[in-house]
Amino acid sequence: MSAVGVIGAGAWGTALAQMLASDGRDVLLWVLEPELAVEINQRRTNSLFLPSATLAPTIRATGDLVETGACDVLLLVTPAQHLAATMARMGTFPRDLVLCAKGIEASTGRPMHDVARDAAPESDIAVLSGPTFAHEVAAGMPTAVTLACGGGQAQWQRLAPAIARPAFRPYFSEDVIGAEVGGAVKNVLAIACGVVDGLGLGQNARAALIARGYAEMQRFGAALGAQRETIAGLCGLGDLVLTCSSTSSRNFSLGKALGEGQDPVALMSDRRTVAEGAHTAPVLVELARRHGVDMPIVAAVDRLLAGAPAKAVASELLTRPLTAEGPAA
Repeated sequence: MSAVGVIGAGAWGTALAQMLASDGRDVLLWVLEPELAVEINQRRTNSLFLPSATLAPTIRATGDLVETGACDVLLLVTPAQHLAATMARMGTFPRDLVLCAKGIEASTGRPMHDVARDAAPESDIAVLSGPTFAHEVAAGMPTAVTLACGGGQAQWQRLAPAIARPAFRPYFSEDVIGAEVGGAVKNVLAIACGVVDGLGLGQNARAALIARGYAEMQRFGAALGAQRETIAGLCGLGDLVLTCSSTSSRNFSLGKALGEGQDPVALMSDRRTVAEGAHTAPVLVELARRHGVDMPIVAAVDRLLAGAPAKAVASELLTRPLTAEGPAA
């Protein structure tokens, strides 16, 4: 039985640890905050990030990053913008690294699998992505995800038994790029859908934005070499529908606040949890420009985050030239 560790005790990392421990297996959870590690080990709660859960007794929190290198499988759940710095402190790495943060490194434009490969060239890199709300996973509610294995079938054969649980069903893919594109782009589109809700533009507008945003995701994925089936699957369309439809999404909640007229700088500085789409939007705009991909909704979110009024940006989108429907449009 593989020893499994989780790096990051935010809501998603804690939920994954809880899911992995649901069959009684030991799970090592690295925690940044010393006082939170004590709380998890002594009280079996994470009041900072996942207060709804009573944590399994086989979860052990640690503040020692080096200790996690002894695990056979390691799930990396630190925010995308902190992955490189966290990995630089670890020293040693297990054979299998599973990336669970959704985003693009803002300072370099690197996807998470490139960041991880540079830090741990001897490890096999996989990406876990899909429609997942942390509180539902922690509660044992049925969930399906994409597990894209850069190490192919051999890595899948190692990871599937280590990660799958009765209520947590991974589906195999080798398309690491597609899994990362879906997770990164949907965060930005979820902000846009939140803006629609905050402006009170109605359900028709949100449905249209999801569909047109999905076309942008398809175009960008194709430009980077992602497989169409991946973008149409759990980690693309599936995750897009979930996060564009609920205030349980941090990105949707941020967009809703922007649509209601709140200041983006104040919103970002006041958040304990990370709305990763806010970091991804500017770099995604630049990458789209570099690859010649038209992404007007993503560009609109970038302007909103830079301080443009939500009503004005929405009006710009509504007055774009009429065109044919489809991913190429």
